[in-house]
Amino acid sequence: MKLYDLIQGNNKLSFIDALSGDIRPVSDFHRSLEIDDLRGIVFIYCDNLIGSIEVLLNFLDSRFAVSLLSPQLNEQFKEELEQRYQPYYVYDPERAGLRGFDSYTAGNNITLFRNRLKPDVLIHEDIKLLLSTSGTTGSPKFVKLSNENLVQNAYSILDYMPITDEDVAPLNVPIIFVYGLSIFTTNCIAGGKILCTNRDVLQKAFWDDFNHYGCSTIGGVPYVYEMLHRIGFFRKDCASLRYMTQTGGLLNHALIKVIAAYTDTYNKQFFTQYGQTEAAGRMAYLHPSDLLKKATSIGFPIKNGRFEIDGSTGELIYYGPNVFGGYANESKDLAYFHHTNKLYTGDIAREDEEGYYYITGRIKRIMKLYGTRINLDEVELILKNELGGQTFVCVGIEDKVLSIFHLDEQLSEEAVKNVLRDKMNLHPGSLQVKYVASIPLTPNGKVDYTSVAVWV
Repeated sequence: MKLYDLIQGNNKLSFIDALSGDIRPVSDFHRSLEIDDLRGIVFIYCDNLIGSIEVLLNFLDSRFAVSLLSPQLNEQFKEELEQRYQPYYVYDPERAGLRGFDSYTAGNNITLFRNRLKPDVLIHEDIKLLLSTSGTTGSPKFVKLSNENLVQNAYSILDYMPITDEDVAPLNVPIIFVYGLSIFTTNCIAGGKILCTNRDVLQKAFWDDFNHYGCSTIGGVPYVYEMLHRIGFFRKDCASLRYMTQTGGLLNHALIKVIAAYTDTYNKQFFTQYGQTEAAGRMAYLHPSDLLKKATSIGFPIKNGRFEIDGSTGELIYYGPNVFGGYANESKDLAYFHHTNKLYTGDIAREDEEGYYYITGRIKRIMKLYGTRINLDEVELILKNELGGQTFVCVGIEDKVLSIFHLDEQLSEEAVKNVLRDKMNLHPGSLQVKYVASIPLTPNGKVDYTSVAVWV
């Protein structure tokens, strides 16, 4: 079944416009835009506002392959992408005009740009969605996903996620990223109302909306929950909140204890998840009842998925019907869709005696410090657990120096070096420790290691 049909089949579904307060049933968006019936590409520079949602739903119902892109992309990069992939339609409220395109009113308050030339790009019949791997900058590389990938992953998430048709879910995670997209698709299929908003969880206006509409869930990467902890979110009940979700890296153990105490006191659930864009979203989850017992675990594979660990490299390999059909670096790559159920994740993992899986690092986040193999993600986790749960960022310098950045102005260089000497037998002379006022993040909230590397 098409993802769009599952969404339209949910007659309880409606969308709240956070800016106006209007509430619109999903049926309002069924073929609400005037678009041509042909095969091509549409670029949707997509925020989480209701206009973008209407455009997305219309094109999910069409023959078009949909590419979701950040509206914050540099205009020159947008133009380069458009030149490379030749989209027939573009939705971009940030631009008044596009060279080679005509603008027209496709629906109520919706303007689309239509290419003056008919599409001349061969697109494999199974490609439905193109998601960028590079955030707001970088190479124009897309992950190719099919309708089947998206539907299978949504079903697998719904197998464990407690979504009901009474739920109100805020779109606080950008849907241009697969995590935000999976929140959107699963709540569209099984939820009640979706709050369309660009407001951030650290803004008062977001929580005003959250309480006004009785939102029942929230999602975020570890940094989001660290910030919520800093502002005291876990000190009191949030009456309408039933469950929280997290992905994008490991939470530190100190914060896990805080969240576990909060969920136990106020009868909430907290789902830690593991996924990648190449798997259409999720590959594993940790049940809330295991949050303290298996604090750093990603849990078990989702329904219809399984893991194995490469015996020679330690790399985690995933098998499931949600595995993507390959990458596209230019338009000619859209002619192919490689059907497979196997994904090399690039993550190093281990499995414990009870079958729980743990991510211990990235294959590319390894350095040799004077001949000793060092997992930089493991170093960060040790420091977080030993020094109060704050954020640490580690970068290797030519396999000679390990550079460590942190956010605690009161933390001494000696304390950091002592922990790594005692826990990992690292010589203090090979370590550089520096306090910084903030850590650069990618648009989906993860540490931007490329930007950090410039500091060293």
